[in-house]
Amino acid sequence: MKRTTLRLLAASALTATGLAARAQRPGPPQQPIRWVVPYAPDGTTDQIARLLAPRIARELGEEIVVDNRPGAASILGATFVARAAADGHTIGSADSGTLAFNPAMYASLSYDAEKDFSFIGGLGRMPLVLVVGPRQAARNLREFLVLARRSPGALSAGSSGPGAPLHVALELFKQQSRTDIRHVPYKGSAPALADVAGGQLDAMFIDLPPSLAAIRNGKVRVLAVATPQRLALLPEVPTLAETGLAGFEGYAWQGLVGPARMPELTVARLNRALSAALRAPELRAQLEERGIEPMPASPSEFARFVREEQKRWGALIRAADIRLES
Repeated sequence: MKRTTLRLLAASALTATGLAARAQRPGPPQQPIRWVVPYAPDGTTDQIARLLAPRIARELGEEIVVDNRPGAASILGATFVARAAADGHTIGSADSGTLAFNPAMYASLSYDAEKDFSFIGGLGRMPLVLVVGPRQAARNLREFLVLARRSPGALSAGSSGPGAPLHVALELFKQQSRTDIRHVPYKGSAPALADVAGGQLDAMFIDLPPSLAAIRNGKVRVLAVATPQRLALLPEVPTLAETGLAGFEGYAWQGLVGPARMPELTVARLNRALSAALRAPELRAQLEERGIEPMPASPSEFARFVREEQKRWGALIRAADIRLES
């Protein structure tokens, strides 16, 4: 009896040792989550992704790798996300251009903005401002409008490219102010802003993150902000509505999407992690000091917001006859 007990104890010990060894043995590496950014590094979209990715990764307990895939007005990156496996390992930044402007401007797109994505949640929005160079004669928006109406087509305004949010905001401004201002597209907002500062361009709409330094250093002047209320970062600058353009509102915004048909539980899990990250006071401060307003939203809220933006901007783009080829 005693020998039997000892044999059983020894067998149990060996079994436990074997189980422990198997438990400690590393398994196959876990696949990281790929976060596709459809623009080049160091831009606003890239900054938002790289600020949020580590916090979301901690919430999920998984690794997130930011993958920049720029090109063709965000079409290349958006298409990559749309065609990825819907297993939660590929997500992507999608902005107003990707989801609201491109569908109205391109006769043919390699993705369907309404059907090819799972909407996870909002990331942030960036208020637009109208800036001029330091040598521009107009000291305020009213004077700028007088100049524009006096000589139709004489004033020039830059943008980060045809069909970009900055271009579409300009077209909305021209439509509402009944002015004819010549559009000059650039490859990115930085060179356009440099030419406004240098006097080669008269003006441009631009979002705050890439322009705050130039504004604070006096290289450009802000005539008005395209928001319903004045901005905390620029409290002395009037809104466009204050200067006669009632209802004018312009933001660049971004959200997080995945491929269509992602499991609802996966979408909900990603949204919870994203929402927790956006609620963190330190991260909110980092975003806000760059001119980015956190934009938390549930999956259904973000999907509804996108549909509303598609209707709003689609009508404007068709009225302005902005057409592009992919």
